[in-house]
Amino acid sequence: MHKPEGPAEFALKETSPNIGAGAVMRDKLSCTYDLVEQMQYLYVRVVKAKELPGKDVTGGVDPYVEVKLGNYKGLTKHFEKKSNPQWNHVFAFSKERIQASVLEVVVKDKDVAVDDFVGRVMFDLNEIPKRVPPDSPLAPQWYRLEDRRGEKAKGELMLAVWMGTQADEAFPDAWHSDAATVGPEAVANIRSKVYLSPKLWYVRVNVIEAQDLIPSDKTRYPEVFVKANLGNQFSRTRASQSKTINPMWNEDLMFVAAEPFEEPLVLTAEDRVGPNKDEILGRCVIPLHNVQRRFDHKPVNTRWFNLEKHVVVEGEKKKETKFSSRIHLRVCLEGGYHVLDESTQYSSDLRPTAKQLWKASIGILELGIISAQGLMPMKTRDGRGTTDAYCVAKYGQKWIRTRTIVDSLAPRWNEQYIWEVFDPCTVITVGVYDNGHLHVGEKSGASKDSRIGKVRIRLSTLEADRVYTHSYPLLVLHNSGVKKMGEVQLAVRFTSLSVINMLSMYTQPLLPKMHYIHPLSVIQLDSLRHQAIQIVSMRLSRAEPPLRKEVVEYMLDVDSHMWSMRRSKANFFRITIVLGGLIAFGRWFDQICNWKNPLTTILIHILFIILVLYPELILPTTFLYLSLIGIWNFRWRPRHPPHMDTRLSHADAAHPDELDEEFDTFPTSRSSDMIRMRYDRLRSIAGKVQTVVGDLATQGERFHNLLSWRDTRATTLFVTFCFIAALVLYVTPFQVVFLLIGFYVLRHPRFRQKHPSAPFNYFKRLPARVDTIL
Repeated sequence: MHKPEGPAEFALKETSPNIGAGAVMRDKLSCTYDLVEQMQYLYVRVVKAKELPGKDVTGGVDPYVEVKLGNYKGLTKHFEKKSNPQWNHVFAFSKERIQASVLEVVVKDKDVAVDDFVGRVMFDLNEIPKRVPPDSPLAPQWYRLEDRRGEKAKGELMLAVWMGTQADEAFPDAWHSDAATVGPEAVANIRSKVYLSPKLWYVRVNVIEAQDLIPSDKTRYPEVFVKANLGNQFSRTRASQSKTINPMWNEDLMFVAAEPFEEPLVLTAEDRVGPNKDEILGRCVIPLHNVQRRFDHKPVNTRWFNLEKHVVVEGEKKKETKFSSRIHLRVCLEGGYHVLDESTQYSSDLRPTAKQLWKASIGILELGIISAQGLMPMKTRDGRGTTDAYCVAKYGQKWIRTRTIVDSLAPRWNEQYIWEVFDPCTVITVGVYDNGHLHVGEKSGASKDSRIGKVRIRLSTLEADRVYTHSYPLLVLHNSGVKKMGEVQLAVRFTSLSVINMLSMYTQPLLPKMHYIHPLSVIQLDSLRHQAIQIVSMRLSRAEPPLRKEVVEYMLDVDSHMWSMRRSKANFFRITIVLGGLIAFGRWFDQICNWKNPLTTILIHILFIILVLYPELILPTTFLYLSLIGIWNFRWRPRHPPHMDTRLSHADAAHPDELDEEFDTFPTSRSSDMIRMRYDRLRSIAGKVQTVVGDLATQGERFHNLLSWRDTRATTLFVTFCFIAALVLYVTPFQVVFLLIGFYVLRHPRFRQKHPSAPFNYFKRLPARVDTIL
C-alpha cells in the first residue's frame, strides 16, 4: 500500500551525528551517555569562604563571588555581614566558547557605589584536571586568596575546578555561561528536570438509596436527586422515580482523583422544588483516604453515610445536631482500570492504576535529544527575532524537560534519558517549545511557552537494539496553513529484555481486563479523559520549574476530539486507501471473469478445480500465499520511524476557511454569516454521511426481511428456494455444486447478459424500514 508523501522539506532525514553508540569508545562516558554528542564543560564549584577581612566602615563584609572566564562572568548571591559565607554554587562554561587561557575567581564585597575587591584565585586552563563519570566528584579544597599583585591576602576560598561533560551530575543544576543574560530570578526556568505525572484513580460512586429525608414542604411529593462533586468535577443522578422520602437511584457516577488525595468527595441530596430551584436536604463529605480500593470486578461493600443539614441560626451557619437522614452508597477507588489521560491512539502507558497488577517490563527506551536546526524566530528581542528553545518528552508517567538554550535558532542540548517499557505498542512524544518566562518583560500572566512542534515515535516500529538517528521536521498547523518550524535531531534506541515476553504482549489485550469486564462508555471516557488532563496539567504546573498548562495540553492532544473538516477529509481518504485493496482485488477478479487475459483465467480454472476436488488444500494454500506475499514485501519494509505526513493529514492543501474553522474558539467567536455558511457546509457533508449510513442500514434490513414475512410473496419465494436447495444439496455432492457455481461465475463474456442477475434483482426488491421514516 503506497503511503502518501509530502513535499521534500517536510520529509524525515537520516543523520550521522558524532555520538558514542557504534563509535570507538573514547572514555567511560560512551557507556552510559552514548546517544548524544559529547560536550566539554569547565566546571567551577564555589563552596564557601572563611576569615574574609572587613571592607566597609563597620568592619563587616557583604561577600559574593564572581567567576570570570574571558567575556563570561557568573555571580553567586551575596550575604549581609558574613565573613564565613557558604554558597555551594556550580558554574559551567562551554569549552567550545572559551577564548581565554586563565580562569579568575574573585571574592568581592557588595557596596552601594562600587564593589570592593577582597581577593582572588587564578587557574591556568591547561592545569585543570579532567573528571570522567562514574568517578567520584572532585573534592573541593581551600585556596588562599591573593591580592591584585599576586601576593597572599587574608581569607580563604573553598573551590573545586574540573573539566567534564554533560554526563556530570553537577550539570543540571549548574549556572551556564550560555544563559548569562538570564536574570537570577529566572534561572530555575531554564534548568533540565524530570517530572512524574500524579498517580490517577477512577472514583466510582454507586448511589443506591436514601432514607428518611425531611423536605421543607410536606404537602408535595419530593423529586430528589443526588449531586456529587470532587474538586472541579461535578456529576448528578436523575431524579428518583419513587417520589417519596425514601428515594432510590442505583446509579454510578465516575470521577478522576490524583494522589495525594487533596479534595474530599462531597454528595448533596437535593429536592427540585420548582423550575431552576433546588432545596438541599442533606450533605455528606467523604475523604478519599478512607475509601476502599478495588483491584478486580468483585463489588465492594455498601455503607450508610449520615447526611448533615446546615441551618442558619442568628446569621451564622452551624451543623444541625439532630439526626437528618442517611444515604446508602457503594464508593471505591478503581485500581483495575488504566486512567486515560492521553489520546488512545497515542498512548504511552496502558498499565492499570494499582501497582500490584503491573507486569514485568519488557524493554528499555533510550532517547538522545541532540539538537535542532533552522528554528523559526518565536519572538523579538532588541529588534531581532530570537528563540529560547527547550524540549519536553513524555513516556509513561515520566516527563523530562531539557535545559533552555537561550537566544539560539540552532540549539544543541545533547541530553540523554531512559524509560522502562511495559508494552511495545506505545508512543513516545517529543515536543519543542519556546520559553516565554526568562526576562522581566515577559513575566506577565499573558506570556506563554509557544509550541514549535512535536514528534511521535511508535516503539513497535523500531527494531530492537538499533540506534535510529534522524532529523524530524517540526510541523505545526496554523490558521494560515501548515508550516515547518525547523528540525529536531533525535537518537532513539529500543532495547528488548526478552524477545519471548515482548512477542507474547501481542497476544494480550491492549487495556487492563476491567476495561472489558465492566467497560466504560465512549462519552464517559471522553469526559474522564478531559478531567484527567486538567488534573495532570494543574499538578505539573505547580512543579519547579513549572511544566506549564499549554505545554502539557499540547503533549496530551487535548483538542483531538474537536471537529475539523481537514481531519474528517483525511480520515475519509484513509478509509478509501484501506478499501482500495479490496477494490483492486474486485477489479482483478472481474478481469478474470471477463477473460481479459485468457491464460490467467485458465490457470485460475485449474487452481479452482484442484481446490474443489481436494478441499483440504484450501486453507494451506491460502496461508502459504499470504506467507509468500509477506516474504516478498520484506524487501520494501520501512527503514525509518514514522513521522508527521502533511499529505496524509490534508494539511498542505487545506482551504483557508477550513483552517479558520479548525482554529475557531469553542463556542464560536465568528460572525453569524460565517457560522451560517459553515453550518450549511456541515449539513451538506452530514447529508452525504447520512445517505451512506442509511444505505448500509437498508441492506441489513433487507437481509433481515428475507424470513420476516414483511413481504409475504418475497419470503414465500425464499422459503421455497431454500427447501428445494436443501433437497438438491442432500443428493448432490458438494464438490459438484461448488464446481457448477464456480464455472457459472467464471463463464465467458459471450454467455453473459448486461442486465442484473435474478438474485440481485430479488434482493433489491426486498422491503426495508426506510419506507416508515418520516
